[in-house]
Amino acid sequence: MINRELLSPQSIAVVGGSNNVHKPGGAIVRNLLQGGYEGALRIVNPKEDEVQGIKVFHNASELPPTELAILVIPAKLCPDTVELLASEKQTKAFIIISAGFGEETKAGAEMEQRILDTCEQHGASLIGPNCIGLLTRHHHSVFTQPIPALSPKGVDFISGSGATAVFILESAVIKGLQFNSVWSIGNGKQIGIEDVLQHMDEHFDPSTDSHVKLLYIENITNPDKLLFHAGSLIRKGCRIAAIKAGSSESGSRAASSHTGAIASSDSAVEALFRKAGIVRCHSREELTTLGCIFTLPPLTGRRFAIVTHAGGPGVMLTDALSKGGLEVPRLEGTTADELKAQLFPGSSVANPIDILATGTPEQLGITIDYCENRFPEIDAIAVIYGTPGLTTLYEAYEVLHQKIQQCKKPIFPILPSLHTAGPEVAEFLAKGHVNFSDEVTLATALSQMMHTPPPAPPEIELFGVDVPKIRDLISGIRDNGYLTPTLVHQLLECAGIPMVPEKVSGQKADLIAFANRVGYPVVAKVVGPVHKSDVGGVTLNIRTPEHLSLEFDRMMQLPDARGVMVQRMLKGTELFIGAKYEQRFGHVVLCGLGGIFVEVLKDVQSGLAPLSYAEAYSMIRSLRGYKILRGTRGQQGINEQKYAEIIVRLSTLLRFATEIKEMDINPLLADGNNIVAVDARILIEK
Repeated sequence: MINRELLSPQSIAVVGGSNNVHKPGGAIVRNLLQGGYEGALRIVNPKEDEVQGIKVFHNASELPPTELAILVIPAKLCPDTVELLASEKQTKAFIIISAGFGEETKAGAEMEQRILDTCEQHGASLIGPNCIGLLTRHHHSVFTQPIPALSPKGVDFISGSGATAVFILESAVIKGLQFNSVWSIGNGKQIGIEDVLQHMDEHFDPSTDSHVKLLYIENITNPDKLLFHAGSLIRKGCRIAAIKAGSSESGSRAASSHTGAIASSDSAVEALFRKAGIVRCHSREELTTLGCIFTLPPLTGRRFAIVTHAGGPGVMLTDALSKGGLEVPRLEGTTADELKAQLFPGSSVANPIDILATGTPEQLGITIDYCENRFPEIDAIAVIYGTPGLTTLYEAYEVLHQKIQQCKKPIFPILPSLHTAGPEVAEFLAKGHVNFSDEVTLATALSQMMHTPPPAPPEIELFGVDVPKIRDLISGIRDNGYLTPTLVHQLLECAGIPMVPEKVSGQKADLIAFANRVGYPVVAKVVGPVHKSDVGGVTLNIRTPEHLSLEFDRMMQLPDARGVMVQRMLKGTELFIGAKYEQRFGHVVLCGLGGIFVEVLKDVQSGLAPLSYAEAYSMIRSLRGYKILRGTRGQQGINEQKYAEIIVRLSTLLRFATEIKEMDINPLLADGNNIVAVDARILIEK
């Protein structure tokens, strides 16, 4: 629970406060004083009479009633202190900086639980233990530096790691990013990242609250809560970016299906973030860069003008933007010629617009005006402006300051000379601006933001999916394991997923009759072994009954063979859809190129069932091989709408069949407007 006493306490007691500002107890007192805390500040220290000019209480029992207590004392003393303050001093909020609890030992976990029980009994909020504290515009209850500039227009930052929070703040301060609040949850015994988001969502006031949330997450304890409140905040106009650490593929287990081998906990995180509308980051620099982007006017298109006086960075930014799916359109014609006439000879206006190293602040302003008013094909402006150390930049940065205030199109300042023009950059940031010192990091973050879909609607796409029959089929299954081809076919039919006609039998005559009816060539696959190709259980391009007869006899001799499946052989682009059930997250659905490439290339995207059409399209268009699916070098593209429809239908099937733990449809064959499932496996665990 998060209460008023935690957010805006009228009195604070630092238990363990000291005069030594190089230790947490002294640093917290210093930060509270320097932050201008206006309530009653009290210090408890048995060995001091005065701490940083404040009279000291030698024991917590001597304190008057106090709303918030910050504990910076040995872990073993914390449970009794919390009990005393909560029961006798009406303390309703605790921030426990101390370490040595559940993160270290079983005994520590028991002490932590005792503290939680006390807080729950008395209706008190608990941050920590094992954290750096809480930083708000009301009180600076942290022991670390830096203390960033605080503003109601700044960002809210929630971190599962105190040390990482400090490093992220360091990255942000250099960029000029301002903050509204910083939450370090530590062990998160009572209040985790999901709980902070819930509070921000349920109490959101668009006129006074921050519209930007940055998250550093190490553990997602409640995916549903995170999904619900992050999505709700974004629908209310907020923007959220997050790092999720600890989701590498080395954590994935070996599995019998393609999906099991590819899907990892990171796939579930990617899927959750996509559904919520959270922009995924993979580094501190990327997270703080997105925080800065979110403070600028929103992008209304993908077309950038790059204004620079250094050719190389302009080229690198062009490459990075283009690689990320953004555009740097060529500027030409009468208007471009007019602009070029106002610049020095040798300048280029093709885009990037290079005004040369000798370009003046006045020419910088003229160029920005043209991009704002005369080039309608431009949606945003990136300005790269540094110094070789020969000139000062105050005048140029003042022009940039004025244009950022005047222009409706967002301007992204890239000021790389942090060393040689440090004072000039500092003055520019002091006016409330941000700085993207590295153009490629900016382009990467912009691309990630533009590829993140809005939060998915909560409604489930049910059209064409026979839910009652799906449940009947699942209920009738008695044994765990892989389903028979007949049951797989029936389940996919219930979901409206088209399959190539097939016949499964242990009788040769039945299969030859089927092949004669559908027409040759056909494909034969052994039924029984999980990995058919590995045991020689797949034969393509069978063109005669005699060849089919020989392959039937051979396959029935393979280990675990129970029969043979025959299908009409089709051609087309091979696609893949799979799913895996992740504990707490639900079904993670994967899509990508099919056949053997699914494991070789691992070019897959993930979504969390049930999926919307927007999510399915986002998954497809985020594939590295998307250009192949669109059609390239004379090859026909696939029916993207039908592919998305199959992904959505499959996710609906999974939503009502949680007993399915892994499944593959590999390959799906896309030929012209048609997409059909050729091979599928479904693993059931009841």
